[in-house]
Amino acid sequence: MKQFVALARVSSREQEREGFSLEVQEDALKRYAALHGGEIIRLFKIAETASKRDERKAFKEMVAFAKKRAPGLDGLLFYKVDRAARNLVDYVELERLESEYGVPFISVSQPTENNPAGRMMRRTLANMASFFTEQMAVDISQGLSRRVQEGLFPARAPYGYRNVRINGRSIVEVNPTAAENVKRIFHLYAYENCTLEGVVARLAKEGRRYRPDRPQFNRTSIHNVLNDRSYIGEILYRGGWHPGKHEPLIDRGTWNRVQALLGAGANHAHTMTYASEFMQCGHCGHQITGELKVKMTKAGPREYLYYRCTKYNQPGHPRSRVTEAELDRQILTVFDRMRISDESVREWFRAVLVAQTMDSQAARSATSSPRRT
Repeated sequence: MKQFVALARVSSREQEREGFSLEVQEDALKRYAALHGGEIIRLFKIAETASKRDERKAFKEMVAFAKKRAPGLDGLLFYKVDRAARNLVDYVELERLESEYGVPFISVSQPTENNPAGRMMRRTLANMASFFTEQMAVDISQGLSRRVQEGLFPARAPYGYRNVRINGRSIVEVNPTAAENVKRIFHLYAYENCTLEGVVARLAKEGRRYRPDRPQFNRTSIHNVLNDRSYIGEILYRGGWHPGKHEPLIDRGTWNRVQALLGAGANHAHTMTYASEFMQCGHCGHQITGELKVKMTKAGPREYLYYRCTKYNQPGHPRSRVTEAELDRQILTVFDRMRISDESVREWFRAVLVAQTMDSQAARSATSSPRRT
């Protein structure tokens, strides 16, 4: 019984246009082997979802297998010449298998003789396949560039949005649930002094889900969201950002604040009493943030909390930091200097502080919590 090695290859575009799939090719290849008194000892498949890396890996594995089994092989089977190779370099490799290892190249739907005229015909078909592949890459690149110029995402929309087709054209719309998660992430990091880990914990506590197939947020996903300029209305293409037509989810003020905190490497948390909008830098007017440092001592790791400006690392800015203990002492000193002799005034002062604190907490809760119906 003869022995063959076969390769079936298809992409989603070709399957839709030409109407054949891996299964159709596989049946044709097996039918050819049976009609010629043989069998396929190894069938390699390159599916429509294969990446270029996986495609190259499968092709190289096929060539290596054919070389190893060359003395016992009666041919390499392909459905068509353009199924065998996507470029001329790969096709030359298949011709070498035929000329140097004695493994015939067989196209079951485009039969050619193993002679100069037959090889010229195969090379012509291989040239056409290579041209089509290269031209398709150019067309796709130009199509993506046009989409970006029109303010549309060139590929899949980022988290918070979703791709939809309207009148045969792919556009982007806001995904309500995911968009609310994005807004909450920015608010927690910008205004509630949460670290990346703190944001993850708060989202879990609030019962928010990342995706149906992956419900839990993690540090990496939060960091990616906070660095994605798509949420202020821009589009990433070829390493640069371009104006988009999609609806922004985050205002510029919040975005700039988050980038300042990320750029400063601030390790802030909700327990930092004097961070967020409570205090501003006397030098430049930007917000004060907290920075947690961990130092190793003989008794083990010890945490130190410092406060500094979010622009602390900018050229020309004073490199001043104050420990939380020192800031506590300074605040208490200010309060110590306050003297209110009238009991009614003291009571009024206390009531105003309590009321303002409650109002602030209620306002923050209303803007950060999802609406319920």
